[in-house]
Amino acid sequence: MLVKEWMSKNVITIDINDSMNTATQLLKENNIKILPVLEKGNLKGIITDRDLKRASASDANSLEIHELLYLLSTLKVESIMSRPAITVFANQTMEETAKILLENKISGAAVLDNNGELAGIITQTDIFKAFISLSGIRKRGVLIALQLSDKPGAIMEVTNIIRKFDGRMISILSSYNNVKDGFRKVYLRMFGIPKERLQELQKVLEEKAKVLYIVDHRKI
Repeated sequence: MLVKEWMSKNVITIDINDSMNTATQLLKENNIKILPVLEKGNLKGIITDRDLKRASASDANSLEIHELLYLLSTLKVESIMSRPAITVFANQTMEETAKILLENKISGAAVLDNNGELAGIITQTDIFKAFISLSGIRKRGVLIALQLSDKPGAIMEVTNIIRKFDGRMISILSSYNNVKDGFRKVYLRMFGIPKERLQELQKVLEEKAKVLYIVDHRKI
């Protein structure tokens, strides 16, 4: 999945010379948390609700309320924005983007096109939506978590078993985290499996693999 498929394309921006008060109003009115900061159309930085809260809190300790309100109306975005802006490209994958956000401890990033121009905004919420789509949770069904030998045909062997129980595939996810060498975890989401045959299916699967858990989301 690519960033361009999930990013917000109608980007609300702010000029580098606008006030902190203007930034606060834009975030509130549009119910957003990130504003790209532009100078003559070029991306110069990012300002977030966290930047604004941090700036306000630090000044509130030493200023009277009327002085703080005046400061908010005169303090330029340039003085509190994060720079350089951490960016991703529209053709990068959502996995790469999630890694960048996590490593930099940020909630979102500006998205650039192939020409280096601002094309959108990608946020943690967008990544959550993409993950939900990838997992197939909206189709509910049954989630079967297995530990399998890391060898060709291992996944096909268990999916063939599940198909004999009328199971149809929604999604397959795989991970090598927290397993011994030579193994991997596989997460199969299936639908069509009769509830009354689920226990029988588990017993048959346990003859071929280590069943970590089975969650029937049809009950939730």
